[in-house]
Amino acid sequence: MKKYLAEMVGTLVLVLMGCGASVSLNCSSNCADVVNAGTVLGTGIAFGLSFVAMAYTIGGISGCHINPAITLGFFLSGRMDAKDCVMYMIFQVVGGLLGAAILYSLVMSTGVEFAEAGVGLGSNNLQEGISSTGGLLAEIVFTCIFVLVVLGVTSKTNGATNNFAGLAIGLSLILVHLVCIRYTGTSVNPARSIGPAIFAQLAGGPATALSNLWIFIIGPFVGGALASVIWRIIEPANQEDQF
Repeated sequence: MKKYLAEMVGTLVLVLMGCGASVSLNCSSNCADVVNAGTVLGTGIAFGLSFVAMAYTIGGISGCHINPAITLGFFLSGRMDAKDCVMYMIFQVVGGLLGAAILYSLVMSTGVEFAEAGVGLGSNNLQEGISSTGGLLAEIVFTCIFVLVVLGVTSKTNGATNNFAGLAIGLSLILVHLVCIRYTGTSVNPARSIGPAIFAQLAGGPATALSNLWIFIIGPFVGGALASVIWRIIEPANQEDQF
């Protein structure tokens, strides 16, 4: 139970700090504008640093997945059993809901106005000019890259890379945000998207945040599964599980 609770706490912090930065920096929906470069960078860094902080806090307890797509990748790669996979995902979603609830309470109590589509409470959405197909493809591609990094750096057969796994994963999450945020606001994590989408509706945020939620659930799961397939093909022989 401790590792499940650790996943819940870690996901709570990720959503609260990452989405909280998006709200505080007023990262707008039109992320293509140069004037918004600072808010995009700040939001990406917030998510990356949140992951790094949690990796070195709960990594020794649960492995710090704090992302159902990562958990799926670990399960399909043979690094965890079905029970842990399901329980991890449940507690991750609960953590995301709690993080969004805290952020909702903070925002509503201070009277901060919600930004346009994609940023109501840091919720994900299709950005201006992006179709459902384009958004789904972006989530699949960038989740695949992100989860592949996680699977690689946590492998003991990759030499000393696992000693810096938390840092490598956090930096890759920043990189993914810098590219993907223009398309979907960057999810690559169903648990990061579900809570903010629900509470954004309660706060009067964009209705499409909830109607497009399927993209940020299916896309990351498909991306995570693809990453596991790629890793199984390229993984070194005699791989040992780190977690």
